[in-house]
Amino acid sequence: MNTVLNISTGPHARDKWTTAAIMRTVCLALLPVTIVGCAVNGIYSLCMVLVSVGTAVGTEFIFDKLCHRPDTWKDFSAVVTGLLLALALPATVPLYVPFLGSLFAILVVKCCFGGLGKNFINPALAARCFLLISFSMTVTTYKVDGISSATPLAVMAAGKAVDITRMFLGTAGGVLGSSIVALVAGGMLLWALDIIQGEISFSVIGSFVLFMAVFGGQGFDPRFLLAHLCGGGVIMGAFFMATDYTTSPVSRPGQILYGCIIGVLGAMFRCFGSAADSFSYAIIIANLFTPLIDTFIVPKPFPYRKDQIALQNGEKKKTLKERIPVPVIVLAVVTLIAGLALSGVYDLTKENIEAQKLAKSAESYREVCPGAQTFEKNVAAAEAIETLNGGVYGSGFGRVRINDAVTGLDSSGNVVGYVISVTTSDGYDGDVSLSVGISPDGTVNGIAFTELNETPGMGMLCGESAFKDQFNGRNVTSFVLLKKGGSTSENEIDSVSGASTTSGAVVNAVNAALDFFRNTVKE
Repeated sequence: MNTVLNISTGPHARDKWTTAAIMRTVCLALLPVTIVGCAVNGIYSLCMVLVSVGTAVGTEFIFDKLCHRPDTWKDFSAVVTGLLLALALPATVPLYVPFLGSLFAILVVKCCFGGLGKNFINPALAARCFLLISFSMTVTTYKVDGISSATPLAVMAAGKAVDITRMFLGTAGGVLGSSIVALVAGGMLLWALDIIQGEISFSVIGSFVLFMAVFGGQGFDPRFLLAHLCGGGVIMGAFFMATDYTTSPVSRPGQILYGCIIGVLGAMFRCFGSAADSFSYAIIIANLFTPLIDTFIVPKPFPYRKDQIALQNGEKKKTLKERIPVPVIVLAVVTLIAGLALSGVYDLTKENIEAQKLAKSAESYREVCPGAQTFEKNVAAAEAIETLNGGVYGSGFGRVRINDAVTGLDSSGNVVGYVISVTTSDGYDGDVSLSVGISPDGTVNGIAFTELNETPGMGMLCGESAFKDQFNGRNVTSFVLLKKGGSTSENEIDSVSGASTTSGAVVNAVNAALDFFRNTVKE
């Protein structure tokens, strides 16, 4: 029997809420978004939730028994972790993904650091980041009605319009817990019951919206701001992730500062980062700042607070300016200056960057269609691309998007070939963009990369002639990647050693371009 007593001086404030009661209430608040997610995505998503929650609870139960610890699995904190992780994943991931994620969250992030109240980062978010790193392709592949599709954020990043109503209801694709109306309902319930701190949630949302308005490129456009606010886990993060008691500051000024750090980092990643859906990393980074915030912004005991002493002595209550700690003011000024400087550099270089992109695209067009003197838009192809609305093309090419299709003309106006620009999100380190030159009879003239940021010495070798020249002069329906090499057939492509992921992504992108050529451009 544990006989250790916690002794502290009075006065003591007691509350009716216990850990188990709080966790059960959080589960109740997450119930609406879980129901909506399972209703939209089908019975498989329910199995995914059960696997995630069951693994989380089972892991903590086994750990408690093996280490002879109290039965902490009964406090429902493991249920909340497993449920949050499941809601932060696509509804079609293999069941081993939530299993491994929950195992990592409970065993590594929670139990190995002493259990509930001692973890330094949010377990569910840490597990999601672990899965993003370990199974990046699996965890970032989304489907709508059984068809691979780009997330609303990816569509916005491509400059396309999104359906905000579907995002608000949770039917636009993305993670299982993407219903904004259900998340807001659950979050407001927790706030009304004083389980979560409004200082954190609303400072996250406010700072995120303000940063996006200033640096997002479209000002205070309501549709633009609402679309970004409804996508990428901002609402779930603000109400259910950032408000975790263990990893958030104690004092109210500290909570506001903490929320602003999350909002600014999340918006910064959204505006200037390569991955639009990176709000999880913003919260994880802010978790690491919590001890520092609590060090400088310390809540004093009630009788010793300066405001109370001043009131007792008949003095005037201090103004807000006098109450804000100096470190907060300094940090806010530094953040503002850095943000303005970053925005200024971005605005000054934006036109040059766009001009360089256009020049690089034109150079790649000439490289893969050398007989062309001029290029003009293909009307039928442009209409088909507009219909895709930034979504994934076809169902057998991975996450490939068609960017553009042009017709190459010689000096006499005769068609000498076509160029189709494609982007695949299945690269090992992100997007890979390339132009595919195709002659009128369907022969591949060659490929030229316009974006290739893979691992040096591995994936970057796909940009070398030894790999990309394999496509030249071949007239086939589609290509097949040979991971072990030794190709003998016309349609076989040897993979770059140690870079089969990037090689496969390129082959799929070329196959998508050929399919688009046959079914749209040629017709």
